[in-house]
Amino acid sequence: MNSSEFHIRRWVATVVVLAAIAGGALLALGLRNWSSGGPVYGAPSLPVTMARDNAPVPLGSFANGFASVLKPALPAVVNIHTSKIVKPRSNEVMPFFNDPFFRQFFGDQFGNIKPQPQRETSLGSGVIITSDGTILTNNHVVDGASDIKVDLADKRDFTAKLVGTDPQTDIAVLKINASGLPTLPIGDSSKLQVGDVVLAIGDPFGIGETATMGIVSATGRGGLGIENYEDFIQTDAAINPGNSGGAMIDLHGNLVGVNTAILSGGSGGNQGIGFAIPINLARNVMNQIVEHGKVVRGYIGVGIEDVTPELAQQFGLKENTGVLISSVQPNTPGARAGLKRGDIILKVNGEPVSSRNDLRLRISQTAPGTPVDLTIWRDGSSRNVKVTLTELTEQNAQSRPSENNGTGTMQGVQVQDFTPDMADQLQVPGNTRGVVITSVDPASPAAATQLQQGMIILEVNHKPVSNVREYKEALAGADDKPVLLLVMVPNSGGNTVYIVVQPQ
Repeated sequence: MNSSEFHIRRWVATVVVLAAIAGGALLALGLRNWSSGGPVYGAPSLPVTMARDNAPVPLGSFANGFASVLKPALPAVVNIHTSKIVKPRSNEVMPFFNDPFFRQFFGDQFGNIKPQPQRETSLGSGVIITSDGTILTNNHVVDGASDIKVDLADKRDFTAKLVGTDPQTDIAVLKINASGLPTLPIGDSSKLQVGDVVLAIGDPFGIGETATMGIVSATGRGGLGIENYEDFIQTDAAINPGNSGGAMIDLHGNLVGVNTAILSGGSGGNQGIGFAIPINLARNVMNQIVEHGKVVRGYIGVGIEDVTPELAQQFGLKENTGVLISSVQPNTPGARAGLKRGDIILKVNGEPVSSRNDLRLRISQTAPGTPVDLTIWRDGSSRNVKVTLTELTEQNAQSRPSENNGTGTMQGVQVQDFTPDMADQLQVPGNTRGVVITSVDPASPAAATQLQQGMIILEVNHKPVSNVREYKEALAGADDKPVLLLVMVPNSGGNTVYIVVQPQ
């Protein structure tokens, strides 16, 4: 090898080493920013361990996988098995005893057999939150249970006391009589991003403690119909029956979610679409259960629907943003603040509103008595309205306005004058004024919308209509243009929705 070749190779080697050092520095900086902690919301009523600003995860610790992360976390996840007594009805036990053919041969000698109570059992998981035995799990794991048993990783078992539940978010809090238990530090689920690596721990199918790995597939998932209040973390980490109530942790071992549900496509097993309740939401609910014995939620008293591109155009918005108020309940915070049907809520306390699910979550997690600043869109301009929330009760929750919406065309829709004697039949207020839909042609485009027989059209393009004549006058000249309808839903106590109908 001549001298020039030697110098060239040494120069190349030097460049490679320098590049590796620079790349390592950039990677460490990125991991530091990625793993930075933040505030965790909820009342600090329980002595939980909070996650702190962590140093970057040493890449060398993953030489053989994620054992260094899971080893301290596994003991804090427990197995929960419950049982309850179910009393079947007589016709559910042996219905053939009442069959005429059977009785023809055997008479009534079996007719006095009484059904025996049956014991049902179920399995789930939970997470130890405090060292003195507070456990977080799903409501559906313990719902209706008469006995709740908790098995720890060290083979000890306890009988658990149910502190409280919140079916609206599927959260339950248990307590066992123990001390010095292992716990998981509480992370900040608001920092999660799509692509972050997460680990799910639970007891699927009762086979024993199991850990799976995946990434965050999406955040803020709602509108799935799983719970009333949804803000799910979606993941492809395997979550199977029995994992419910278990822990979702990040690469630092911090608890960031509670495993809750899967979309199985009818198979009943994992299909790579699992959901976890964010720990920020779960912790807020848990603390309220511990402090108040229930969850107290804020309430405005308005019916809302998402703003579609068609609705945005009708209300003069350049973007389909915010949430449209379709009705305002009387004697509610919204009514007292002057909110009107047709207002569009753009911001809450200066933060943009992305969907009706987003608005419901924010209001529900705000304490009653709190003043809330709303930025609304009305008559082509924005304005600010201050609303002081009250408590969401079971009564006003049941009277919450309908939130359905739809698009379509007016062709094939038949109407007639609404009369007071229809009010009882349709269960709407007697002073309602409008036209009632008597039929919708199933072959028309309108059949694909939410317009249905029995709905009452109150407004056409913001113009009130009280009879068929006014209805036709309001539609005049709108042959080839979209039409905005305000309709009252029958059998709903007077709830209303906006619907944009498009020409064919």
